[in-house]
Amino acid sequence: QVQLVESGGGLVQAGGSLRLSCVASRRTFSGYGMGWFRQAPGKEREFVAAISWTGTTYYANSVKGRFTISRDNAKNTVYLQMNSQKPEDTAIYYCAADPSGRGSRVLPIDYEYWGQGTQVTVTS
Repeated sequence: QVQLVESGGGLVQAGGSLRLSCVASRRTFSGYGMGWFRQAPGKEREFVAAISWTGTTYYANSVKGRFTISRDNAKNTVYLQMNSQKPEDTAIYYCAADPSGRGSRVLPIDYEYWGQGTQVTVTS
């Protein structure tokens, strides 16, 4: 079992920045692929970014160039730096873990463990 705890969400104006953190409970975190997803009201959960166990990163087109995913294996933590935020970024953001280690997985079904989510609200 892996427990994931997100933090760092909040309210920000358009053009602003937030950094989300996700701490994993398991020491084998370094071998996991990690992803960030988001879900807006009335919409399906969508892929945002992912990072493989080797550090290779993948992004949704909607956030490419604005968001950066990174990981610190010594701290069992993955981050999502969000810059130049837009109102359409408003959603609950979820951290997810994939024991296969791949970072290229973009479907929620490919991830085995999920955090509880953190709300991000971007005002215009």
